[in-house]
Amino acid sequence: MKLTDLINISGKPQLVILVDPDKFNPHLIEKADKSCVSFFLVGGSKLKKNNLSETILKIKKISSKPVIIFPGDETQISKHADGLLMLSLISGRNAEYLIGKHVTSAPIIKKNKLKTLAVGYILIDGAKKSSTQKITKTKGLNPKNINAIVNTALAGEQLGLQCIYLEAGSGAKTEVNSKIIKAVRSHIDVPLFVGGGINSYLKSKKAIEAGANFIVIGNSLEKNINLLSDIEKAFL
Repeated sequence: MKLTDLINISGKPQLVILVDPDKFNPHLIEKADKSCVSFFLVGGSKLKKNNLSETILKIKKISSKPVIIFPGDETQISKHADGLLMLSLISGRNAEYLIGKHVTSAPIIKKNKLKTLAVGYILIDGAKKSSTQKITKTKGLNPKNINAIVNTALAGEQLGLQCIYLEAGSGAKTEVNSKIIKAVRSHIDVPLFVGGGINSYLKSKKAIEAGANFIVIGNSLEKNINLLSDIEKAFL
């Protein structure tokens, strides 16, 4: 079975929760398990604790929904996950995050028999320097330069990547706007993830209407798990 069989990458828009192991909240998982959340992503730009596997196992004790690794680097791999997003940072020009980390992690992924999904990861300036930008030493693309964003997504698709992920960054002050999502959606045929700065029903609804297939919520739910009840209305 492929990862695409486990998480449906076609069909109606889906809500996804990104869990930072350093900020794990079992109450959020309990609430998400009873909601329309499709699956969990687990990982972060840089983990202070070596607790990825522990976090995945804790989630699995609470929920039967798929748990997919959202790796910040090659150390964030666990046999306990249902799969892994193979993120290639195509918005930047740091070779380590385009292919270098992947070469290091490839034999570990194979050994652990993890299902993977190849994802073109595009950072967009969210008016706040994200931890991803700091660690990867890359800049987010200018949200005003929509052509550059569209062409980057197109290149990712043409390289054979299975999904595109538009990311404004954890805790972004401004989310990926509708114009960008619409433009990218109209030029690519692969599924589209959108994350960063989405912290309300309205922002979720706008992203869905613009063409996002997956809405990823993380930071806002770390601050207030009750937001989930409001956000999920956009998917019902």
